[in-house]
Amino acid sequence: MDDRFNTIAGWVLFAGIVALGGSILSTELFKSHEVHGGYPVEGAAEEGGAAAAEEPFVVYMAKADAAKGEQVFKKCTACHNADQGGANALGPNLWGIMGEPVGKGHGFAFSPALAGKGGTWTFDSLSEWLSSPKKFAPGTKMTFAGLSKPEDRANVMAFLNTKGSNLPIPAAPAAGAEATDDAAAKAGSGTGDGPQKAENEPVLTEQQAAKGGTKNIGGEGAAKLTGPDATKKP
Repeated sequence: MDDRFNTIAGWVLFAGIVALGGSILSTELFKSHEVHGGYPVEGAAEEGGAAAAEEPFVVYMAKADAAKGEQVFKKCTACHNADQGGANALGPNLWGIMGEPVGKGHGFAFSPALAGKGGTWTFDSLSEWLSSPKKFAPGTKMTFAGLSKPEDRANVMAFLNTKGSNLPIPAAPAAGAEATDDAAAKAGSGTGDGPQKAENEPVLTEQQAAKGGTKNIGGEGAAKLTGPDATKKP
């Protein structure tokens, strides 16, 4: 009877040790992983990193490729065409679109949101529209989500510009021009809010002024006085 009891007690003790060891091991294992929603996700830190900042859009336009833009435009052909004299489809015909009034013409029934936007289709305004139609004109009937890459927007506009528009492509700013302008502005503006103290200029304290003015000023910037002391009474 005692042997059986000792055997059972031994197995219970062994099971407890195994469970404790497993708990410690699993805790250390999960500490070494970033956990999202209860499951470790590899590369989570990389996905959460900040997106690369975009350059001014004029830079992308200066490098735009109309041939690549024609390939991008294939995403638009379900609703549009850019053929001269082409018929409207779900969206308007886009021949000659660059430089035209926003939401006007082509015999197309534009939504009030876009028709009331105002302005013309420039490279900048069309870039905003292609980036996010719903943000550019809230309430628009356009269901396209947009082109997130500025390179794609620039390329498709370069393609559309060859379709009855031919607006001059803006040139990219000269390298270093922005930095030079900033440096010149800082140099011209100065850093002080008022008159600046010259080097070695003496400073007269209230106590010195009360005791006799300039005769109490010393140092390299002190005035060189000659003749009798004007502060003394005869």
